[in-house]
Amino acid sequence: MFNKGNFGLLIVLLLVFIGFGDSFLPKPLSTASFQTRTTINNFVVGMFPTWEPKTKPYERTESALEEAQKGRKAN
Repeated sequence: MFNKGNFGLLIVLLLVFIGFGDSFLPKPLSTASFQTRTTINNFVVGMFPTWEPKTKPYERTESALEEAQKGRKAN
């Protein structure tokens, strides 16, 4: 039943259903395709928490700008 050719075809059809199904399939299947893609997207995005740097990368630049602005105000 599932040889290499059939399995490959099944994977291709699944990817087409998830990726492009909402644009050409009739209403109940297009909705299912869109919801499946949205669910997979939310799952993958949820696997990676929001990244916050441990250091402040712009701290040195901001302090240099503040020093330059203080110098201009004094003149």
